Amino acid sequence: MHFVQLLLPDFSLILCGWLICRYTALNRTVWEQVEGLVYFFLFPVLLFQSIVRSPLDLGNASSMVAAGLLLGASGIALAYLLPHLPGLGRHVDAREHAGAAQVAFRFNSFIGLALAERLAGPQGLLLIAVLIGVSVPLVNLGAVWPMARHGRTGFARALLRNPLIIATALGLASNLAGLRVPGWMEPTVNRVGGASVPLGLMAAGAGMALGSLMQQKALAAGLLAIRHLLLPLVAALLAWALQLDAPQTLVLLLFSSLPTASSCYVLASRMGYNGPYVAGLVTLSTILGMTSLPFAIGVLGGNG
Repeated sequence: MHFVQLLLPDFSLILCGWLICRYTALNRTVWEQVEGLVYFFLFPVLLFQSIVRSPLDLGNASSMVAAGLLLGASGIALAYLLPHLPGLGRHVDAREHAGAAQVAFRFNSFIGLALAERLAGPQGLLLIAVLIGVSVPLVNLGAVWPMARHGRTGFARALLRNPLIIATALGLASNLAGLRVPGWMEPTVNRVGGASVPLGLMAAGAGMALGSLMQQKALAAGLLAIRHLLLPLVAALLAWALQLDAPQTLVLLLFSSLPTASSCYVLASRMGYNGPYVAGLVTLSTILGMTSLPFAIGVLGGNG
């Protein structure tokens, strides 16, 4: 499999968003509105439809749910462990860690959905929708809690109002109840959801920045090593331990090696933390995804 050809369309959209934002009148102000549209409307529709469209086999889905929760918990635990490692803790500022820890375990859902469908078709889309659905509440809790603790900001309301959590809950409830989107509405719903992937990828590119990366270099190296090296290894171990089948293993490895969420810097900035530093980490993580995805799918997946 030619991974460069597989990944090139999605990373080309990311590059396109960066170039448009940097060199045209469609600047960061415009793309912030696009991000809002994708995050609050287009992407929840895609997530809901991905979960609802195919009957959910609870027996098979339970393994993916367990894998997603264990993978997310592992990422959060590793990220929180960084300041306590011998020789590294003294180089990590506690406040910078609170704002940036999320980079290690959050994920870019837009890239994941685009690649899952390309690699495994509708089944892959359903599997990664399940992973996203169970992981979003967990990783959001892991991301918001340290910042809320340092900044004395409540997070329960923010979690309950998260559009991805709402879409996931509604999708799972509708699927288990046997409800489906009416046939006459499907074309509209599919087009609305389909627009989220290219716009989301371009918005991720528009938000890329490499400034401030020289701050807290040890922290940056640790968080990115977790995101792009350790989590794929954990996913391979979980796939073996839970005896996942080939499509499930493929999607789990893909999911584990995704670049971090492009909205990490937005969350950090809105909660009063070092947004430029987190934006630099998001940018570098997006670039590292070009190597971690082939490593997870090709090397670990091939060996499995």
